[in-house]
Amino acid sequence: SPLSSSSAASDVYKRQPLAQANEDAGLICGWRFFCDTQRRVEAMTAQSAAQWLGAERPLTEPGRRDFLWLHFNLANTQSLRWLQRHAALPEVFYTTLREGLASTRIERSDDSLVAVLNDVNFEFNFESADIATLWICLDERLVVTARTQPLRSVDALRAGVRQGDSPASTAELLEHLMRTQADVLVKVVRETTARVDDIEDAIIAQRYHHPRAHLGRLRRLLVRLQRLLAPEPAALFRLLQQPPAWMGEDDRRGLAAASEEFSLMLRDMQTLQDRIKLLQEEVAAAVNEDNSNSLFVLTVVTVLALPINILAGLFGMNVGGIPLAEHEHGFWIVVSIVIAFTVIAAWLAFRKKRYRD
Repeated sequence: SPLSSSSAASDVYKRQPLAQANEDAGLICGWRFFCDTQRRVEAMTAQSAAQWLGAERPLTEPGRRDFLWLHFNLANTQSLRWLQRHAALPEVFYTTLREGLASTRIERSDDSLVAVLNDVNFEFNFESADIATLWICLDERLVVTARTQPLRSVDALRAGVRQGDSPASTAELLEHLMRTQADVLVKVVRETTARVDDIEDAIIAQRYHHPRAHLGRLRRLLVRLQRLLAPEPAALFRLLQQPPAWMGEDDRRGLAAASEEFSLMLRDMQTLQDRIKLLQEEVAAAVNEDNSNSLFVLTVVTVLALPINILAGLFGMNVGGIPLAEHEHGFWIVVSIVIAFTVIAAWLAFRKKRYRD
């Protein structure tokens, strides 16, 4: 893992001068949020962020500080080296990265928060594999987010910051991230619902040839999303019972509201799962009915062919005393007998089917 390989090189990296630090160090984007009346936002590089984190900063307002949001790409091995060198994050954050935990969690570590959130990939194709993890660590002055694959919610939050969205605190930034995550998942649920609507209309019109495969793929996606995302509201609720000292009342209310919105989205997801399950049962019933009809046709053909097979077997025996062997119209008599028995067998078979229907 990138964390295990970073430990050996950490001492060498620490001995490098700050000016020689890698310019990006896997940093996708960095922003400094000013806690002033103008709510300014300033883009940061890895070097400027390192200088800011290493400097002493006075309070800009009573109880409030400027803060940074740094978003890293863990596929770059420089990322963890930079974080260990400059960010002073709690060890539990690195342990979480090392173990690769993907189950949703939000917990305290002293005065910091460590969170694991799940989101859909930027190139989302409605496959259960198109889900990736976002690791988060934040305190009063720093928010660090890290991922291995591009995620939609973080990209939407970055776009919002570029357009002037300026949270007043790190907790408010976490709230914005959770709301953005919920918005992205709501869009996924809506698009999935639209696809299910199309499949349902096609099933009713009997013009959909492979509904089981498509419904199964959508259901697997929703099941995996719900399994990964369901712990999030409960984890946030436990956190809000004992929040860090730097988290204000407004921040707690905002996070609680975001958790409620997320719970509603999860309920919508469960409802859609139940609907897909009913459609799958309906499709399975239709398949069973088709199989039953095919088996009935095969049975009828076998029954209709039974008289002629029996008579052909009897009259084909090379023994003496075969009836009608010397009769002038023997062939037509036998044909008449076969037809009569076939008609009787067909009448009995179709009468039973009509009674079942």
